[in-house]
Amino acid sequence: MIICQNVGLRYGARKLFDEVDIKFTPGNCYGLIGANGAGKSTFLKILSGEIPSTSGHVFITPGQRLSILKQDHFLYEDIEVLKVVIMGNKVLMDVMEEKDALYAKEDFSDADGLRAADLEALFGEMNGWEAESEAATLLSGLGIKEELLSKKMSELNGGEKVKVLLAQALFGKPDILLLDEPTNHLDMKAIHWLENFLATFENTVIVVSHDRHFLNKVCTHMADIDFGKIKIYTGNYDFWYQSSQLAMTLKSNQNKKTEEKMQELRDFIARFSANASKSKQATSRQKMLDKITLEDIQPSTRKYPFVSFKAKKEIGKDVLTVEKLSKSLDGKVLFKNISFQVRKTDKIVLLGSDQACSALMDVLMGVSKPDSGQINWGVTAQKSYFPADNSEFFADGRHNLVDWLRDFSEDKDESFVRGFLGRMLFTGEESQKKTNVLSGGEKVRMMLSKMMLEAPNVLIMDGPTNHLDLESITSVNEGLKKWDSTLIFACHDHEFVQTVANRIIDIQPDGSIIDVEKSFDEYLGLND
Repeated sequence: MIICQNVGLRYGARKLFDEVDIKFTPGNCYGLIGANGAGKSTFLKILSGEIPSTSGHVFITPGQRLSILKQDHFLYEDIEVLKVVIMGNKVLMDVMEEKDALYAKEDFSDADGLRAADLEALFGEMNGWEAESEAATLLSGLGIKEELLSKKMSELNGGEKVKVLLAQALFGKPDILLLDEPTNHLDMKAIHWLENFLATFENTVIVVSHDRHFLNKVCTHMADIDFGKIKIYTGNYDFWYQSSQLAMTLKSNQNKKTEEKMQELRDFIARFSANASKSKQATSRQKMLDKITLEDIQPSTRKYPFVSFKAKKEIGKDVLTVEKLSKSLDGKVLFKNISFQVRKTDKIVLLGSDQACSALMDVLMGVSKPDSGQINWGVTAQKSYFPADNSEFFADGRHNLVDWLRDFSEDKDESFVRGFLGRMLFTGEESQKKTNVLSGGEKVRMMLSKMMLEAPNVLIMDGPTNHLDLESITSVNEGLKKWDSTLIFACHDHEFVQTVANRIIDIQPDGSIIDVEKSFDEYLGLND
């Protein structure tokens, strides 16, 4: 168990949170949520002891081991992969290294023998004989091939290093597990494996993630940083979000009778309780949910962008024909002899390697040329592109946001342009920022404003949820669900793909494609 008593953190005059009095108990997974800058990652660092709080104390049950997902991918460059994972249990690793050092001594004394016996006993108590097997199993589940286990970390690519560090955090069944964005850079199979691992994990988990599907799958509670406080709610992310929206609606309608409000909340809780992510906890969760009152759920202070795409001109029947298209890069085949047609109502998600998906979208938009094949766009197609790397749009820094966005607008009136900025939460002095000082998430919101202004009838979007907070991801998701024209996109957000795409084009490692009209969940079912 981990307990916070009166914990607070300030940076000068800025208060992130204060008087935090909460506890995290075994058997539960807590999703730590909050707007960008609310202090989610910082709070995990306070829990782990990496940084001190400015007030209060964090207590961990004596004898319990805390494990945290490390973010420095270059921390263990000269160490073998299998050893890096076992290092997740420092006490066990220390025992192993001292034991090996003793047995390597040429002048092995009686005292050394006694110490070795003590170490062997500790080694057995910590199940040390199974350490390498457990580490290998974790790595295999995350998709690390057996031939990499004896390699040094410096020989792995970035995605592989992320998986090794995740396996390190999971190793040895820690009593308290802290995970900051554990699904970043993971493929779908690895994410699915991690979901199953955490769903059956019996100890305490606290996780920060922008992946709503992941939070819904693994979390039993949400710890929400808002109002300068941290409050725990029973249920997964969808329950927190919908109940927060419900509370906002109900509290804004002062004419409703209290009993009507309470009945609506009770009905909502009853619907939710049938979908518990951990069936073994369904009964206890229902008891907790039964105790929730309207006053327990505060409307969030978060602001959601308004994302709505409307085409100036309806697209015709013929949208796009691709014939025998091929592209290679540095000798690697990205796609080869692929052919497909796109219809006006298609919302196509591209699956496969990021490199292949980005290359295909670049080719479709004319940013790069194919090695061979034909691309024929319909005469009515009006396209707008959201590339994976949008840095070139903002590099010069000569324009403020109003002037930058005005360049893409037919209506040059400043109030009209400011209206689009306001939809994306750029108001007042924010609109006078120079483009070269924008954060990654702010650049994405500006690109979305640009696309809304252009009013195309074909959207091509490479990673539209990258760098966004949960509120912005939700808004983009809702906007594209309502979009009634052609969409081609790539995205790693499971919930986003499942609720938007009606067709899948999966680029295979050999460069061929699988082209099916299925929902994402249905398609994953075909590959189980």
